[in-house]
Amino acid sequence: MYDECIDVVISPVHGMDVLSKAEVSRLLDTSKSGLYTTFRNCALAVLNSGATIDDSKQLFEQYASFDIRIVQVERGIKLHLIAAPPRSFVDGKIIRGIKEHLYAVLRDIIYVFDQIKDNRNVDLNTSEGISNAVFHILRNADVLQAGIEPNLVVCWGGHAIGRGEYEYCKEVGYELGLRKFDVCTGCGPGAMKAPMKGANVAHAKQRVKKGIYLGITEPGIIAAESPNPIVNHLVIMPDIEKRLEAFVRCAHAIIVFPGGVGTAEEILYLLGILLHPDNEQIPFPLIFTGPESSREYFEEINKFISLTLGATAQVRYQIIIDDPIAVAKEVKKGIAEVKEFRIKHGDAFYFNWLLKIKQDLQIPFIANHENMRSLELYQGMETHTLAANLRRAFSGIVAGNVKIESMKLIEEQGLFEIHGDEQILNAMNKLLCAFVTQKRMKLSAESYKPCYKIIR
Repeated sequence: MYDECIDVVISPVHGMDVLSKAEVSRLLDTSKSGLYTTFRNCALAVLNSGATIDDSKQLFEQYASFDIRIVQVERGIKLHLIAAPPRSFVDGKIIRGIKEHLYAVLRDIIYVFDQIKDNRNVDLNTSEGISNAVFHILRNADVLQAGIEPNLVVCWGGHAIGRGEYEYCKEVGYELGLRKFDVCTGCGPGAMKAPMKGANVAHAKQRVKKGIYLGITEPGIIAAESPNPIVNHLVIMPDIEKRLEAFVRCAHAIIVFPGGVGTAEEILYLLGILLHPDNEQIPFPLIFTGPESSREYFEEINKFISLTLGATAQVRYQIIIDDPIAVAKEVKKGIAEVKEFRIKHGDAFYFNWLLKIKQDLQIPFIANHENMRSLELYQGMETHTLAANLRRAFSGIVAGNVKIESMKLIEEQGLFEIHGDEQILNAMNKLLCAFVTQKRMKLSAESYKPCYKIIR
């Protein structure tokens, strides 16, 4: 379908056209402390936009000779792409959206290193400091806009979904777009692409000229979920936890479509926040939805939440099956309540400062054998704490499925082990088995091999 890989030098569309010598040096530094590997991998993922694989190892092996260099010229910088995937080009010229995303990668990697990780004024050891870092990354990426009515709907769901589910997600996006809502997703394929596509058509019908299709990702997962073509605003957060917080702080409502273990992780993360006593009175529209064919999927999710977190957690969401219009109307109703609450309490429309997010949901979870084995999953724990630990367990499985570092660990040391209370483990095992049976773990579901084992 495509010809050979392409070598090309490209100029910035706007912004990031000037870098210091120190910044260039770090971007080209191949040592452990340097930024080259992160920069190269994220750039390759962006250049692979539209691909139908979710195996980062396969992607990196396929384009092992790919390289990206910084070219300093008298009027700024250019990017030299070597052996780049040909799908990113038309008649030898790079696609405009992909070009913009490349410079978004450059922007976020530089900013995070210089202004977040290497800044003594940013305290990443406190909950407030981490939330402040998330705010500054989003502000630098021009995501936070004052003076705009609440209208951002975050959509979560799997990249490995069937055609019927994809079309349903698109219909929901269409109904959201008709009501002039913007859409934010994890930027990948499947349930992340479909609502954006539907909203894009509806925005065109409503003559919405500056519709936002915001994609939020992070370096460890972007290769497995390369940005879909609809994304017109890409943000690279430094890790999964800050990515999740960015979703929640920016969202005025969240819709959960059918997915797999990654979607379960996102649900548990949000429930871990909403179940905290300090957040009890904060309105946060949360809807699980899909076509009739996904009813069983949501029933399994609902049963799992009931068995592990109880009825208190079930109150924080509603399930709507096979009714895109009802979903959009409930979102509209919920966002009106959010607007009223924020006005009453003096909270910003563009960033949910009042929401309490505990540090155990903010600290990056490293998916390795020791950390997975040490997770506390027991009855009698505070509900929001148990939700946070369950989130970590699912996060580890996501990493074992798609993240190259975790995949290598499993190849070397065997499967991740998950220990805990028998009732919780039984519920977890049943849910995970359902994901496998329903082919929701990976795009290559036929060949899926579990990266974990449950120890009772």
